[in-house]
Amino acid sequence: MASLFTEQFSFSKGDSAVVIGLGRFGSSVADALTRLGHDVMGIDRDPELVQVWADMLTHAVQADSTNVNTMRQLGVADFSHAIIGIGSDLSASLMTLMALTELGIKDIWIKALTPEHGKIARRIGAHHVVSPEADMGERVAHLITARMMDFIEFDDGFAIAKIRAPESTHNQVLFDSRVREKFGVTVVGVKRAQTDFQHAVPETRILPDDLLIVSGPTRKIQQFANDTERKKDK
Repeated sequence: MASLFTEQFSFSKGDSAVVIGLGRFGSSVADALTRLGHDVMGIDRDPELVQVWADMLTHAVQADSTNVNTMRQLGVADFSHAIIGIGSDLSASLMTLMALTELGIKDIWIKALTPEHGKIARRIGAHHVVSPEADMGERVAHLITARMMDFIEFDDGFAIAKIRAPESTHNQVLFDSRVREKFGVTVVGVKRAQTDFQHAVPETRILPDDLLIVSGPTRKIQQFANDTERKKDK
């Protein structure tokens, strides 16, 4: 889930982020952001977790994130983004959120333990609410029920997916297959075995074993991905 988070909501190169709570979710996000080239401060109450991540993050600090003065002294207000990944203490999660809003952080993400937690967090000031278990469950369901190989859905029902080229596109250029007209989705790019990824244009020819990157409404992408299966059923 952490890799999906960083793929779907990528920050500008060189942005700084503070990750509060270095459990499974928080540490995965912190590690992914670090590998993408961002400066990351990790904060946790547990000294053992801080010690584990001390050499892997830009900074790792043992501190009480619910204390706004402590956070101010750590320079948290200077970070571009804050991610609250506290895993089991709802009170600590919300108090940390209040501290971050008081510091004026412009972009605050929070891991929601429950739907109610997420609603309260938005009211307090969270800009983004992440529900890892629910989001992953929905993503897996889409992968199972459609011929998708990977899938990312945004809040407004728009999605990007990687699928195998449906039969209706085989051995045709995109202009002739009229994918957008028939299915309401856009083929963004094509990946062919042993060749580099190429951005799709109307003259791009699709071969049977090609992988397509497509974008559009989730429901329409599912219909497009399942086009081959419907043909087989006839």
